Amino acid sequence: MGKSRNTRRTRAVVEGVVEEVDGGRAELVPDRDRPRAWTLLIDGAPQSHVDLDDPARLAFEYQRRLGHVVDLLAPPGRPIEAVHLGGGALTLARYVAATRPRSTQQVVERDAALVQLVRRELPLDPGARIRVRSADARAALARLPHGRADVIIADVFAGARTPAHLTSTEFLDEVRLALAPGGIYTANLADGPPLAHLRGQIATAAARFAELALIADPAVLRGRRFGNAVLVASDRPLPLAELTRRAASDPQPARVEHGRALTDFTGGAAPVTDATATASPAPPPSVFR
Repeated sequence: MGKSRNTRRTRAVVEGVVEEVDGGRAELVPDRDRPRAWTLLIDGAPQSHVDLDDPARLAFEYQRRLGHVVDLLAPPGRPIEAVHLGGGALTLARYVAATRPRSTQQVVERDAALVQLVRRELPLDPGARIRVRSADARAALARLPHGRADVIIADVFAGARTPAHLTSTEFLDEVRLALAPGGIYTANLADGPPLAHLRGQIATAAARFAELALIADPAVLRGRRFGNAVLVASDRPLPLAELTRRAASDPQPARVEHGRALTDFTGGAAPVTDATATASPAPPPSVFR
């Protein structure tokens, strides 16, 4: 973050768009198989995929897993109040608007230049109730009304790393204040061997929520490769059976860990506090090749 405060168009051709934004070099790369679909990359790292003709289509596996959580939050089609920490190309906000019309959504994306780029090149449906704010995720979270959000989705990366101040128990205290009773917090986490960050994040969530689940590729859980895992946390029982079924039947099948198995997975890791927090590890260069 912070390379430039002003958006600067460096190339706009039929093949795509490249601009300098606050967080680095943003690229919108067209999907060759879909005429109005695009992938957003920041400094070469894939961030989001959007299909303007079919916003309910989630191409990235971690976004589909977040979509499963949204799908099971309430009966199909029922409007919800959602808060998105991290915006990217606004993929999940578009998904909620398409699958749950009349939902009220707040997106917090620190990179104002990126927001301008996405709004211009990938415009939102004018009927979608999506408000986008350019602000730090934690600072904006502290200003949200208490007890309103049905779901808070955290997908915040700066330089492909989750900032340290979004990994602590104090951060989750603010998440809990904004959630409605029985609301769900879900987060996209990225880690690789030895999985110290992932274990610490599970321990941190366990210190603040009664119910937890983790959705991830078995190879990631076994520490065989760097990848994404989706954490789900609430004070109400989670729809584990249906979540497990959906994760297993996904084009990239995943496992759902919960209960004692998830506790054992943490290996005694301590909850992260503001005093001990560090950013998530940077992915190895081979991840994006």
